[in-house]
Order: sequence, then structure tokens, then C-alpha cells
Amino acid sequence: MNDLLSPGSLVTIAGGVLTVVGAVAYGTGAANLSLPTIFYGIPILLGGLALKSSELPPAKRVTPKAQFKGERQAATPELGKLLGDVTRWRYGQKAHLESSLESLKLWDEDNPPQLLEIEEIMQSGHYGLRLRFACEAVPLEIWQERRDRLSRFFAKGLEATIKPLSGDRLDLLLLPVGVSTSDQQGESGEVANG
Repeated sequence: MNDLLSPGSLVTIAGGVLTVVGAVAYGTGAANLSLPTIFYGIPILLGGLALKSSELPPAKRVTPKAQFKGERQAATPELGKLLGDVTRWRYGQKAHLESSLESLKLWDEDNPPQLLEIEEIMQSGHYGLRLRFACEAVPLEIWQERRDRLSRFFAKGLEATIKPLSGDRLDLLLLPVGVSTSDQQGESGEVANG
């Protein structure tokens, strides 16, 4: 259902409906209706199809949107912006956080890392995020080398923890400095599920 509500899908459907209405009106001789609907419908349909071809769906949001609303608003604003950025439709990008990963030198042009899901977590009473990536062509060792830079990149006062998972996947935990990540089970439920 979420795929049908993407902006690209909505534009494509609107263009398709206008084109069909225009074609039917043309076939029935209703010139006043056929010309404008075909004139607008076909370009809108083509624009929607172009959007669909470059569409990047939102990362899967593990935590319900309303669950940590108060904590999110009280936490570092950059974490809320990061969450909002990766949970919306993107166009013309190969992966979520494309420019950030390029700046961090965690990018491969042919096979970039893919953000699979994002989870809001509470660890020792502090709000943070868990981002699950498929590493693709960027090996885990490079992620671990960049851990200190990841800590500073998204916001001041954050500490990045990288937890390797099976296959080519990893969890990137962003929590305030000094919050222990040794407790695998936060208040949100499964923090590092494999």
C-alpha cells in the first residue's frame, strides 16, 4: 500500500486517469473535454513514470512513529532530522544518506551501502538511533576505521558504535557520549536483532 502512496505513483495515476478520460472523450466526440485532458494527461503521465524510475523508497521504520515522540523532541535535533530524512521518498539517489556516505568515504559508486531500516532506541534513559546497513562493496573494516568520524559527523556529543551482523550487514548505533551499548536490549525492544 505504501508503494501506491509514493509521490511518483500518485503523479503517474493522475496522468493515467487524465489520459484515459481524454481518450474516451475524444472517442465519444467531446472535444471540449478531450483536448485539455490529453494535453495535460500525457505529460503528467510521463513525468510520473520518470519519477517512478528514479524512486528510492523510505527505509523501513522499525519503531512506531508515536512511540518516542517526546524523547525525540527533547533529544539532539540532528537525530530527528536524520530520522525524517531517511523515512521519506527520495528521487535521483542510489541510496539513503548518499552525500553523507560520500563525505565519510563509505561510498562505492557501483555498489553503495544501502540503509535497510532505522529504529529509535532508548538506552539507559537516552534517545538514540540504530541504522541497519547492507555494506555491499564497502567492507566492514572501512566502517570500523571511520567510527570516530561517524561519531562527530551527524551531531556533536554522539558516539557511534558499529555492530557486525551476519552476511554483509551491520548496525550503526548513534547514542549520546558515555551511554553504554553493552546492554543489547533497550526499552524499544530488539536493539541488535540479527
